[in-house]
Amino acid sequence: MSSPITTISNIGKHEGQTVTIQGWLYNLRESGKLLFPQFRDGSGLIQGVVPKNTGAPEVFDAIKGLTQESSVIVEGKVRADKRAPGGYELDVSGVQVVQRVSENEPYPISPKEHGVEFLMEHRHLWVRSQRQASILRVRAEIIKAARDFLDERGFTLTDPPILTPAACEGTSTLFPVNYFEEQAYLTQSGQLYIEATAMALGKVYSFGPTFRAEKSKTRRHLTEFWMVEPEVAYANLDDLMDLAEGLLSFVVKRCLERRHSDLQIIGRDVTKLEKVEAPFPRITYDEAAKMLQEAHANGALENKFEWGCDLGSPDETYISSQFDKPVMVHRYPARVKAFYMEPDPQRPDLALCVDVLAPEGYGEIIGGSQRMASYNLLVQRIHEHGLPEEAFKWYLDLRKFGSVPHGGFGMGIERVVAWICGLEHVRETIPFPRMLNRLYP
Repeated sequence: MSSPITTISNIGKHEGQTVTIQGWLYNLRESGKLLFPQFRDGSGLIQGVVPKNTGAPEVFDAIKGLTQESSVIVEGKVRADKRAPGGYELDVSGVQVVQRVSENEPYPISPKEHGVEFLMEHRHLWVRSQRQASILRVRAEIIKAARDFLDERGFTLTDPPILTPAACEGTSTLFPVNYFEEQAYLTQSGQLYIEATAMALGKVYSFGPTFRAEKSKTRRHLTEFWMVEPEVAYANLDDLMDLAEGLLSFVVKRCLERRHSDLQIIGRDVTKLEKVEAPFPRITYDEAAKMLQEAHANGALENKFEWGCDLGSPDETYISSQFDKPVMVHRYPARVKAFYMEPDPQRPDLALCVDVLAPEGYGEIIGGSQRMASYNLLVQRIHEHGLPEEAFKWYLDLRKFGSVPHGGFGMGIERVVAWICGLEHVRETIPFPRMLNRLYP
């Protein structure tokens, strides 16, 4: 095949031309003396048209005998058609079958309905479906947008270790690893380490996998997930909230601009995303607690919320339902938050922290804080949380040699994907999810 190779996503640039596509047969429909094969190549789908009475009969016969997910190289002329998905069709003139899937062992995921357990067992194949592929393209766009946002604002990417000697947010949710003769853990967050690089470079961020051994089966939890974590020297809580709303607004706008067709394939109501722009509503924990107590009193919430508790999923869902864009809840009680958070100078029982709750019940998508600047207070908090001071000697050094107010946050990629795509469960947000009962494939 001598025609130029293109991708389906770029097919519109070749209207009226003969091109070659390298991909797979997604579906095949027959109507009288016409075949309508659908091809996919990873960038999108296009429908081909193959008449029986014109062109080479061997092309018609080759395509008619194809099975789902057979790999093919197809040549054809690009034709605009408003009725076709994507606006174009391919008048097929040539086909080379790279591998024909056997009819004796057909592709296991057919157009019929399959249960979630079956699909998860075949996740390595499920990702080929149109909806799942669109979700993964949106995920990639979210990651690129987050990096572009930070890169363009002078942040330096610094990579923290995945193997760590101690916890940063309590020891109950750590995965232990044998590290030669020592005990190590898979990281819960890169934060402590990028605090160190922030003191060297000013504005930094990390992007990588994090691990939480929570025995949770909720639709929001994975044991392995990815986080973008910016950290800024000389930043206070207000600076962090400004940064967070700027980042989320940028990410949503980028997805609407570049992944609109994928969001449509997924079935997302984009009018809800179009409302996501700064400024975001900001409420204190005290105000959130009052909202929840009033909701319980008027019957909108079943459980009564007690001041001093962390927000649970039903609490976050209710609060976020009161707004049409992400809401920032700040200044939680220090006792329910991590040891490293700076206390509010006006009320030391509160931490200078913020959680950003996504609308439509998607829960916390960003969590961050101003970090503790005092050496003595940080030592005290480490002891109060039952953590080994020796493991944090290097972290304490940051408070001995030029300590400054600083802070940052973590944005969970999978929860942002779930929200932007409007997914029911976080398991579809990552190619191969790791959950309490899922380690295969």
